Amino acid sequence: MGRIPPGELLLVGRVARPHGRKGGLRVLSYASSEATFLEAGSVFVGARGEELREYAVVSAVLLKDNVLLALEGIRFRDEVEALRGAEIYIEKDRAPPREEDEYFWHELIGLAVYLDTGKYLGRLYQIISQGGNDIYVIKEGPAEYLIPATHDVIREIDLQAKTMVITELEGLLDVNAV
Repeated sequence: MGRIPPGELLLVGRVARPHGRKGGLRVLSYASSEATFLEAGSVFVGARGEELREYAVVSAVLLKDNVLLALEGIRFRDEVEALRGAEIYIEKDRAPPREEDEYFWHELIGLAVYLDTGKYLGRLYQIISQGGNDIYVIKEGPAEYLIPATHDVIREIDLQAKTMVITELEGLLDVNAV
């Protein structure tokens, strides 16, 4: 890849599988819409820890929970099969503008999570996309909590302090302790 440092890239999806016979990629998208791929103009694709390769975006179409992506230079199903599981990035400065309460997943993963009473719950370990709203997986040792990413629950996110404060709705932590 050479020209763009990894810190300047934003993870926007993962190649799930081929789509059709002509090199289409079915992508598990982390982006807010398929327009993110089109507006970026090009993507960087590769397995974690391997060299990334840049491709121009030909088309991006929403299909159910996936994005069907066509990339310049990928014309055959076997080429996509070789990319199965590969991560897809765009340059950070080509990402669409965010709303005030929107965050990139990479900004949230690792935040220390506290109840509004001050009790420490753990770190945000994973984000699960569930259509209407995301689910935050909070872990500390063997304890794991599934927290809905809604305005009723998420009280404050402070990226500078690397913290998140949540409001415990009745039964939320009792039910979700795994």
